[in-house]
Amino acid sequence: MSKGKLWTQQDRYKNDIYLTAERWKHIVDPENHPELEPYLDRVRETIKRGRRKQDPIRPNAYTYSLAFKDLPDDKTHIVVAVIFRLTKDVQGEEQNEKFVTTAYFKERD
Repeated sequence: MSKGKLWTQQDRYKNDIYLTAERWKHIVDPENHPELEPYLDRVRETIKRGRRKQDPIRPNAYTYSLAFKDLPDDKTHIVVAVIFRLTKDVQGEEQNEKFVTTAYFKERD
């Protein structure tokens, strides 16, 4: 699997958020969340349509969550963690990066 972007998805707030192959490999690693592997399209849908919540301690960190009716093990939501950060490209121009760091199932009422 290459380290490039698997996809970029715009959220409801017009932010372009991307997922890299490296991050997806990390997410579905047997020691992390391998149960998520068949749900790559749902992770993307969660970014597109999910409810966003800002982390109170790290203001550049957000979670997106979306309910699905057919998740395994009585789980009800997919949660996707995203980081927003400002970087500089090779020409020194500022770039806004918004990328997925992890994703997981969660049971919510």
